[in-house]
Parts: sequence; C-alpha cells; structure tokens
Amino acid sequence: MNRIKQVIKVSIVGILTNLLLVIFKAGVGFISGSISIISDALNNLSDAISSIVTIIGILLAGKKPDKNHPYGYGKIEHVSSLVIAIIIIGTGISTLTESAGKIITPEVADFNIPMVIIIAVAIVIKLLLGLYVKSKGQKLNSDSLIASGKDALFDVIISSSTLIGALITLIFNVTIDGWLGLIISALIIKTGIEIAMESMNHLIGTRIDEKFTAKIKHTISKHKEVLGVYDLSLHQYGPEKLVGSVHIEVKDALTAKEIHLLTREIAGEIFDKYGVILTIGIYATNTEDTEYAKIKKHIKKLIENYPNVLQMHGYYVDGEKMLISFDLVFDFAEQDIEGTIEDITSKLQEKYPDYRVIIVPDNDVSD
Repeated sequence: MNRIKQVIKVSIVGILTNLLLVIFKAGVGFISGSISIISDALNNLSDAISSIVTIIGILLAGKKPDKNHPYGYGKIEHVSSLVIAIIIIGTGISTLTESAGKIITPEVADFNIPMVIIIAVAIVIKLLLGLYVKSKGQKLNSDSLIASGKDALFDVIISSSTLIGALITLIFNVTIDGWLGLIISALIIKTGIEIAMESMNHLIGTRIDEKFTAKIKHTISKHKEVLGVYDLSLHQYGPEKLVGSVHIEVKDALTAKEIHLLTREIAGEIFDKYGVILTIGIYATNTEDTEYAKIKKHIKKLIENYPNVLQMHGYYVDGEKMLISFDLVFDFAEQDIEGTIEDITSKLQEKYPDYRVIIVPDNDVSD
C-alpha cells in the first residue's frame, strides 16, 4: 500500500472514531448540562474535521509536478497541518466563550454513574486512537497525522479533567464546570498555536536533521577520490522530496572525465539511498606544491582568532594568476561578515603581497 493510501486509511479511522465520540459526549453533555463535556465533544468534532483536511491535503500533495510547480505539491501537507491548527484554535475560542458564560451564570450539572462510565470509556478510546495516529504519522512522515495524533493524546488530558469534574459534581454536588471548560479551552488554543508554529517552520524552511546530513556526508566521503565534503544544502518540498547541493574536494590533477563519472556515481548513490536529488560542485585542491600547504596552514591559524568563523574550505592557490581563494563558513551570530572578511583579507595581503586574495562567505546551513 502506497503512502497516500495509508495516510487516508489512518485518517478515516480517526474520522469514524471521533464522530462516535462526539455522539456519546454530546449526548452526555446535553443531558447533564455540562459545558466542559460539550466543549470536549466539540473538540472531537474538530478532530474529525481535521482528519478530513488531512485527506484533502494528502490528495492535493500527491499531484504530479507541472511546469508552474516543478518540485511538486508536497508542501500542501504542511499547509493542511496549518489549517488543522486554525480549526483547533477556532474550537478553543468557541468553547472559551461558552465557558465564560457558565462562570458568570453557573448551573449545577446533573450526572449519573452511566454517564461517568461513558466518559471513562471515551478517554481510553481516545488514548488508543492518539497512539495509533501519532505512530502512523511518524512512520509515514506525515505532519498532518502527527499533529492529529498529538492533539488526540492531548485530548486525553482534557477528557480526564472533565471526568474529574463529573465525579466532583456527582459526589459533592458542586460544579466547577465553567472553570474546567475555561482551562480546557486554553489548552485547546495552546495546542493549536503550537501545531501552527511547527507547520509555519516547515513552510519557511528549517535546518535538516544533523544525523541525516551526517549520513549523506559519510556516504560521499567513502569515495576514495573525495578529500572533503562541504556546503551540503538541502531544501524540502514536502515530506518525501528533498533537493539540494554539495561541494566535494578533489585533487586538481583529476580530468574532466574522471570528475564527471565521480559526480554521476555519487548523485545516483545518494538518490538511491536517501531519495535526495543532489547537485554536486567541485573544489580543486593543490597537490604538488608544499609552499601552498604552508599558506593554508597559516590561514587556518589566522582564522582561529575569529570565533564566529566555523570552517575554511575550498582553498586553492592559482600560481599563474597569483590568486589565493577559499570559503569561510560563518556562524549566524556573526554581525559583520563583510568587516571580518575585510580584516582577514587585509592581514593576508600584508603577509602575501604578491597574491590577490578572494574570500567567499558561506552560511552555516547544515551540520
């Protein structure tokens, strides 16, 4: 079964389960007059709607790339997760208003033992559903399912509070229903905001997991011709599509044919192993001149005085053009990259007046 069908299957299970819970909780809520249980039922209804949004999102995200969207529609999954967050926040605001009314004009809810049992059974069902949806979401790398699963597990806490409120009313004949509804509403809104922030982060673009980038770099570095792996940059176009680029350092004596075969082999291997479409650039390194090695050692020693310079790579000396060139990776904390480059360039020009120095700044985009 492909990924889209599996996500739809899990979402349908979520829809049916949540609708069943809505029926039972709404019945208990209206019969007892409990705003906290009605709020809980509305939250389950929003969960069912969220699952419908997930299905629509996964179907749209599965559309094939076209001329206007050459990287496909995968990011729609993140959009659908954002829509789910908005639905959750809307539900929270609605129940917040109702709960405030119950605090202003309180009414004692009317519970009995069968109602309490129904609420307890609903909690167990929601717990099992949350664990199922979240685990499937992680397995299928689906933001929408993970968001729905987290929300369902959070609902267990909410439903438990309504159960406590029902027991207090049943035993002591006092109501804290409006205040419970208020707390539940606040928690629902908080969950929605957290899911929205996570979805926005994916849409904006976040740093790729360091364990994943380490695996890619390790795979590339295993090729004997590769002397170093740098500038790995990956861009995500949905949960299943990664496009990026990387630079590899090789001996300057390699021919164009050897480089062509090497980069094709690496690109194919990375795609087969990790599903990443990778463009590979080349850094040539001097292999025959000890004087250039001394210059490189001096530069490395020099940049140790700049704490926000994380790495030097791409070093090459062109003896014919009398040119020294290399890249510097800067920490995002660096406030004056241009000033730092000018300072380093000035010191190198003073040390090596016969050479022209070119420094290219790089951002710390991956580990």
